[in-house]
Amino acid sequence: MNSADLILSGETLTACPSGALFWPRERMLVVSDLHLGKSERIARRGGGLLPPYDTLETLTRLQSDIQALRPETVLCLGDSFDDVAAAEALDDSHRDTVQRLQAGRRWLWVEGNHDPGPIDLGGTHLAEFRAGALVFRHIATPGETSGEVSGHYHPKACLRAVRRPCFLTDDQKLIMPAYGAYTGGLAWTTPVLRSLLADRATAFLTGRKVLAVPVPRTA
Repeated sequence: MNSADLILSGETLTACPSGALFWPRERMLVVSDLHLGKSERIARRGGGLLPPYDTLETLTRLQSDIQALRPETVLCLGDSFDDVAAAEALDDSHRDTVQRLQAGRRWLWVEGNHDPGPIDLGGTHLAEFRAGALVFRHIATPGETSGEVSGHYHPKACLRAVRRPCFLTDDQKLIMPAYGAYTGGLAWTTPVLRSLLADRATAFLTGRKVLAVPVPRTA
């Protein structure tokens, strides 16, 4: 699968090429910032018309990860939908896909700033989730230094003029890349990201093969 293992607060986690995170001991798959329905939300608010295939592409990738890893739990780490109306407007075929993926496993929705409340789509809705030494929340808490997994910032690394979504970690905190097909992101050296991590941090770049590289302090 061309993935890479990392250690966070003593737990071994696997960074997947897709941008998903797998916790083997808990049989848990974590994905952040799916932003399902983004093209619909942009059109609804009078923005440009994007090809309406982002939700299909994101769910297809998620289905592939679930088929490959067979998780017992799937945790969606906030901003699973681009807004609450996008969740309500989800196409029936996409709703059916989500419900098929939920069947036979625990499904957790952690709330994000784009989807700050329950949606009518099965699963359990939480403000955050704790398991063992780890805590999962949408936005990193400044000053918390041990075992936090978060999303929200959509970090991207730039190497040789190529930008790739990436995981950022200092072995105590982990910030996940956006999983959704239509998502921008912040440069890995953006002050808000570097302020959340220790001076010595590592990026795990997604793509065909996960690549670990040190995070520079400045751009």
